[in-house]
Amino acid sequence: MLDPLIILLAFLGGLAFRSIGYPPLPGYLIAGFIAHGLGIGNPEVILTIANLGVLLLLFTIGLEISLKDIAAPQVWAIASLHMVVVVPLTALFIILAAAVFPVLHLTDPHTDLLLALALSFSSTVFAVKAFEDRGEQATYHASLAIGILILQDVVAVAALVYLSGNNPSFWALGLPLLILARPLLLLVLKYTRHGELVLLFGFLVAMGGATLFESVGLKAGLGALAAGMLLAGASQTRELYKSLVNLKDLFLIGFFVQIGYFGLPTEHMWFVALALILLIFLRPVLYFLLFVLFQLRARTALLAGAALFSYSEFGLVVAAFAVESGELSQQWLTTLALAVSLSFFIATPLNTRIHSLYGRFGHWLHLLERKKLIDAEVPADLGDADIVVLGMGRVGQGVYERLTEILHADRIVGVEEDLEKAQRHCTAGLRCVHGDASDHDFWVHSGLKDKKLVLISLTNHTENLLAVEQARLQGFGGDLAVVSRFPDEKRELESLGCIAFNLYGEAGHGFAEHVIDQVKLETS
Repeated sequence: MLDPLIILLAFLGGLAFRSIGYPPLPGYLIAGFIAHGLGIGNPEVILTIANLGVLLLLFTIGLEISLKDIAAPQVWAIASLHMVVVVPLTALFIILAAAVFPVLHLTDPHTDLLLALALSFSSTVFAVKAFEDRGEQATYHASLAIGILILQDVVAVAALVYLSGNNPSFWALGLPLLILARPLLLLVLKYTRHGELVLLFGFLVAMGGATLFESVGLKAGLGALAAGMLLAGASQTRELYKSLVNLKDLFLIGFFVQIGYFGLPTEHMWFVALALILLIFLRPVLYFLLFVLFQLRARTALLAGAALFSYSEFGLVVAAFAVESGELSQQWLTTLALAVSLSFFIATPLNTRIHSLYGRFGHWLHLLERKKLIDAEVPADLGDADIVVLGMGRVGQGVYERLTEILHADRIVGVEEDLEKAQRHCTAGLRCVHGDASDHDFWVHSGLKDKKLVLISLTNHTENLLAVEQARLQGFGGDLAVVSRFPDEKRELESLGCIAFNLYGEAGHGFAEHVIDQVKLETS
């Protein structure tokens, strides 16, 4: 049984870091070091939980793998060039560190490259959280960054295959036939509908794949990954992923706590970890230059590069597999854990202030842009429309359609930050352009500040406020109408001079009016 004291330590550690605006992961690592120092907890139980977390991590990665996300040259070429530059430089540093500090000796001639590869990955958890906090999940720069992260996951999986080092049995030749089970698995997933059955099904498939691969002499993690890939791309997969992600995160806490049981960090490990932090400052610079080289705007390059700043928790998983296979010493895993944690301390304030940094230095960064940009980065033309709907999700699309019913359609244009969604709206006959409402450059080049009315319905309140801030900075003189979800948000928007509509609080009135209109109910 897991000692409740370890759960308490992990909770308090995670809470402490979350309360000051940082990811909770460093708190889990510290909890592991403290638990090990106090001699509490059963390492075997923690190892079991950690292994479940890793299996679910690999399964969810399999669910997310999509060729479409990594097919653009702005993704695969930039990710590849980044590794080509970073891996050799990091490998040289690792060889030097191992020579200076014997405790960090390398057990295999190729271990330096393996470690360097693990350190070349960026944190998916950190990047996604940074985009979510700013309401930018659907933006173009977010899709580029996440595409690079997915490609890095694929490379990491290849590293895990190399580390498996097992001699599979003859029956492993039949594993490709598992693809034939995909229709049946998707049918079963469809019949689970929603709720806990979806969660249980995902857990069953992940563990089943792991057990099957292990039975033929392959790593269980590869089986979990393959099981996820079997279900990837289906319409129900997104719900399955959302059902499993919190369970995966819970079990992964055990993985980070477990690292503490490998021993407390020495002063040599701290020194190398801090040196690795100095090395990581090259990462956003390199990403920025590569993005600009591939004809992206300076803003896109800056925001995507900043999100890829930190070291990856998946790199720790690769390192843990290397420790298990004897390719890496436990001291290096502890050192990497320190480097990952410290990188979050640098990346968090950078990403929190990234928009203000662009506002301050953007005019200098523009000098590095290519003269010709890719089509997705060319500023949108709003035409002669005088009413603009920012955010063409369900609410924004409903507003757009209602306005076109009562006003001339030429007066209205929608703006959507998700490029694919904007294209789908155009195909469906809606007048919609691709653009980011919180983008200073978009307001300047599109003529948005000269419109009569702007209606804002973006992903969250933070993004809505960024759009309002841009409107004020550009001297927008028309009316701003903004959707809010809570009373305090509505009050804040009204204090900024906006027309605010409480989506939840006032939805009942709209529903009642719709019913009265449909059934022709007498109102007297």
